Amino acid sequence: MNTKNIYLIGLMGAGKTTIGRLLAKSLGVPFYDSDKAIEDLTGVDIATIFEFEGEDGFRLRENKMIKELTELDGIVLATGGGVILNAGNRAQLKENGFVVYLQCSVDRLMERTSRNSQRPLLNTESPRAKIESLLQEREELYISCADFIIDSGKVQSKAAVKEILKEYANIN
Repeated sequence: MNTKNIYLIGLMGAGKTTIGRLLAKSLGVPFYDSDKAIEDLTGVDIATIFEFEGEDGFRLRENKMIKELTELDGIVLATGGGVILNAGNRAQLKENGFVVYLQCSVDRLMERTSRNSQRPLLNTESPRAKIESLLQEREELYISCADFIIDSGKVQSKAAVKEILKEYANIN
C-alpha cells in the first residue's frame, strides 16, 4: 500500500473537497478532485457528461481517472460519491493509499447539497429520498473500502483534518 496518498470517499456533500484541500495544505502535497479532473479533461461539467453519456458513460471516465490518479505519489484525492460502486476503483484506492470515509447524516447532506444545482443525481422530485437511497446502496461499500471512518457532519473540517492526520500518522 502506498501510505503516502490519502483518498477521501463518501456521499456528495460529505466534505471531501473541503477536507481534502485542508489535508493537502497541512501535508504540503498536491490536492486532486477526481470530478474536477474529469471536467478539466473533457472541458465540460459532470452534469453535461451525465446528460449526454448517462451515468454509465460518466462511470467509465471516472474509472479511467481513478486509475491515473492512484498512480501518483504523495497526493490527497477527493473522489466522486459513486466511485466505490466499481470494484476496480475500490481495489485501486485500497491498494494505493489510506482511504478515509467521510460519513455524514442525511440531514447534513441535504443541508450541504440543497444550494448546488450541479449535482445530476439530485435533479429529482425528492432529493432527500435520493440521498437516502444512495446512502443505503453505498454505505456498506464505503465502510468496506475505508481504513478510517469519521463523521464529517458532526465535526468541523479542521477538527476532521486533525483526526485524519492523527490516524494517518499511526500507519506510517
